Amino acid sequence: MDENKIMEGIRLILEGIGEDPSREGLVETPLRIARMYQEVFAGMGQSAKEPLAKTFHSDRTDIVLEKDITFYSMCEHHMLPFYGKAHIAYIPDGKVAGLSKLARTVEVFARRLQLQEQMTAQTADAVMEYLKPKGAMVMVEAEHLCMTMRGIKKPGSRTVTYAARGEFEHNDMLQNRFFQMMQRD
Repeated sequence: MDENKIMEGIRLILEGIGEDPSREGLVETPLRIARMYQEVFAGMGQSAKEPLAKTFHSDRTDIVLEKDITFYSMCEHHMLPFYGKAHIAYIPDGKVAGLSKLARTVEVFARRLQLQEQMTAQTADAVMEYLKPKGAMVMVEAEHLCMTMRGIKKPGSRTVTYAARGEFEHNDMLQNRFFQMMQRD
């Protein structure tokens, strides 16, 4: 990332909204935002291959579900946050991933300018590509600040997306099992 370009852009935004970038409270704001963006957009240069590379042999063929993976992302349309929970299920085919690796996979895609629908599909596709399971299903539930703090202003509304791959794609029984597993605490 180009920290200087980010700082220059933030200074221009501050001037554009009528602020004085040299005002005491704003002098370091461009640098703070540039550093924040390095963290928030860390997924830009990452691949899901790395977290999903560490696997373990397993004869297990039942659904593995990791649910309630908290994430924070940035909407590419308004550059405002959206946040929520991701849920990943897959049917192993000889190997399983460490559970933290599924959460790290969500982070790879969440930490970039993003659309929720795209993030959901990218996560499912990565699980299929790197774990090579019999099937995968991903559901993402999120609140979008572009809808809650501006525009229609409907706080608490959530958008739900899902992607089904492999054996989940056309199998209503497996999809229903996924949703039943989601209901359990």
